[in-house]
Amino acid sequence: MEIVRHESELSAWEVVSRPPPDALRPYLGRPLEGWAQNRGDGGQMREVPFPGVPLILNLGPAWTVEDPRGGGPQTRDSFVAGLHDGPTLVRGADRSSCLELRLTPLGARRILGLPMSELTNLTVDLGDLWPGATELGERLREATSWEARFDLVDLFLLRRIGDAAPAQPGVAWAWRRLLETGGRQAVGDLADELDWSPRRLITRFREQIGLTPKTAARVIRFDRTVSRLRRADESLAEVAYACGYFDQAHFNREFRELAGTTPRLFRSAMLPSAGVAA
Repeated sequence: MEIVRHESELSAWEVVSRPPPDALRPYLGRPLEGWAQNRGDGGQMREVPFPGVPLILNLGPAWTVEDPRGGGPQTRDSFVAGLHDGPTLVRGADRSSCLELRLTPLGARRILGLPMSELTNLTVDLGDLWPGATELGERLREATSWEARFDLVDLFLLRRIGDAAPAQPGVAWAWRRLLETGGRQAVGDLADELDWSPRRLITRFREQIGLTPKTAARVIRFDRTVSRLRRADESLAEVAYACGYFDQAHFNREFRELAGTTPRLFRSAMLPSAGVAA
């Protein structure tokens, strides 16, 4: 396991991560992570679109989540969020703890057992989707170490994967191609390669991924842009050019739509914990 700790006059937190077993690697975008904040203001975080499905197994007080499509703030315990094309505001308690999984969309479809289009731009209580989620949460809270919690999650996910049907191969190929090209692959070219009509590709892709191919490509490019913004050696103009935006106006417009703020303000709000203050 890898452990990262931070302590200052204002806050103290730790992040513990462990790679998943080989059988789960195709379904997780990054290692399992355990988060614990022991001191400090929970604050409000700006969660922006990325090409994955966050699943939070809560160990502490509830979270407050406000989705981009309105409806006002909602209180959530353990929850999962589908792919989004706008920002979400999340607030935690001063002391909080959870396990976070970043599922791939196709992995989430297998593990959750439902079309990802049903979760687009939504955050849903995990208990409403997963039989056994309440029991898993209780066992995680009773566990006395991060290692024991990771073991419980691995076993639970392996059982879910074993009971699920694989993804449609054509959609899986199109998704990989968009990731490989940083979202720059033309949707028409994807359809031609599959010998599908554009309408067929869009329908199947939205059902299994949650967004249309065009919107998914925007999110993939935006996610790579966010990663580059953490590099202090690049200007905003250099980042925009490297990530394939037509001009500064296009760059700014994408940030307003996907992050709800400007690139400059977004960069200034980035935190050492990899989050972004709202």
